[in-house]
Amino acid sequence: MFFASILALAAGLPSALACLGYEGGLPVATGTTTVSAPIEVAAGQVYDGGWRKFQRTGYTCKNQEEGGTDKPPVTGSADTMFILRKGATLRNVIIGQNQGEGVYCYGGCNLEFVWFEDVCEDAISIRDDGPNDQTWIVGGGAYHASDKIIQHNGCGKVNVINFYAEDYGKVYRACGTCTACKRTVYLEGVTARDGGEVAGINIGDSATLKNICTDAKTPCQLYSAPGVKAGAC
Repeated sequence: MFFASILALAAGLPSALACLGYEGGLPVATGTTTVSAPIEVAAGQVYDGGWRKFQRTGYTCKNQEEGGTDKPPVTGSADTMFILRKGATLRNVIIGQNQGEGVYCYGGCNLEFVWFEDVCEDAISIRDDGPNDQTWIVGGGAYHASDKIIQHNGCGKVNVINFYAEDYGKVYRACGTCTACKRTVYLEGVTARDGGEVAGINIGDSATLKNICTDAKTPCQLYSAPGVKAGAC
């Protein structure tokens, strides 16, 4: 119901007012929480951060070098701030610069008003979602992503609504080296400044961009292979 209401509101707005990514800067944190390991949110559960900033203890960003593994017995990347299981919701959170990867989402999850102060490897990695799974990223935003903000490795649908991005490589990128499948992304009301592509997809994927405010030369970029561009979507 919440997401249906968001979409209904956006649909009723004139195009001049439809880019609703918040442009007032990073929200002011109510406090800081520092942890030594990822915070895991169980399937179907809700974690409300109360607008606190979350960081990892003594962590130095390794840029595009991932840590940890997804294979047992490790539950997720050792460098993440949050791990969300299928159907979990993370809301009202600011993720600080001291982390390796922000959020791992397994099987489809929900992020509501989640902000990233300074993206390290990726802000959001979506994994193990099937064709019938959906991930919703509503509100929030990210700064200083040298490569991707949202990395989609699974095979479901990702919805990005009223998100703000500044100083980034790609807002969304469908994995080019994962198992071949159709990946779908829907972006609406997104504001993206001083960066590259809003969406990067592979041949056979699907992307819909609606009411996007961006200075990107090619908002939607098609790839025929990793790093090989094949024209606009």
